[in-house]
Amino acid sequence: MPSVEIVEVSPRDGLQSEPARLTTAEKVELIGLAVAAGAHRIEAASFVNPKRVPQMADAEDVMRLLPRPAGVSYVGLALNERGAERAVAAACDEVNFVVVASETFSQRNQGAGVAETLDRWFRVAAVAKAAGRRTSVTIAAAFGCPFEGEVGLDRVASIVERLAEGDTPPDEIALADTIGVAVPPQIRAAFDAARRIAPAAKLRGHFHNTRNTGLANAFAAQEAGAQALDASLGGIGGCPFAPAATGNIPTEDLVYLLERSGIRTGFDLQRGIEAAQWLSDKLGKRVPGMLEKAGPFPAAA
Repeated sequence: MPSVEIVEVSPRDGLQSEPARLTTAEKVELIGLAVAAGAHRIEAASFVNPKRVPQMADAEDVMRLLPRPAGVSYVGLALNERGAERAVAAACDEVNFVVVASETFSQRNQGAGVAETLDRWFRVAAVAKAAGRRTSVTIAAAFGCPFEGEVGLDRVASIVERLAEGDTPPDEIALADTIGVAVPPQIRAAFDAARRIAPAAKLRGHFHNTRNTGLANAFAAQEAGAQALDASLGGIGGCPFAPAATGNIPTEDLVYLLERSGIRTGFDLQRGIEAAQWLSDKLGKRVPGMLEKAGPFPAAA
């Protein structure tokens, strides 16, 4: 039976743009619920300037209080050397970095152009590798930019090629539809190209459901060879620096789609639904995910 790894991103990418702020203890509880549902790779915190993303200001406190069950890996987002040093000191198992595929969005998201951001990546990689940490790079806005429009495959391919160079290529490369504009044929073409250019890297997909294509794109990505897919319990999240970038694909909805299609995820669907319902209570609103409302099928599943 084929399988795909689901990376749970609700504690970081999910919460970073929510107006309701969870306490540190609630974030730790959310991560515990994700682990109980079967998540073994979780984006737990972001080590960025708290003035830019105040929801992530307690990153070190969250990491200090997390349970450390065997087989569970915690990912920390870092956008520069200082962030990588903080992530390593906080005992993150993996450091994730972001390169935005368009110049305008790169400047707004990270205060630097694409070339400068790539230079930063190699410095971050050196810090992470020296500490024995796994590394991943997410290519954001790989299918479209809210400021420049379409992003060509050649631009994404050139970034993948640059990442694959040198002594510190990332262990994994993710292609991200940050603003939710892609459709499955684009996904297949991009992942086919990334696999050709960087055959040694694991490939991951990160999709937003802004235009209701996120789940279709996730399925297309795994068909095209993505070994991991990002998802967020309840479908919460978005990018605070991209207009109208709504939530991630819901973990429980993705699990339903994959498992019913004969693709193993290792997740307990009912526990995922219960975690999404917990999030609805904590955020004071219904989360976007559909399984949280409709439940599994058959009903006794």
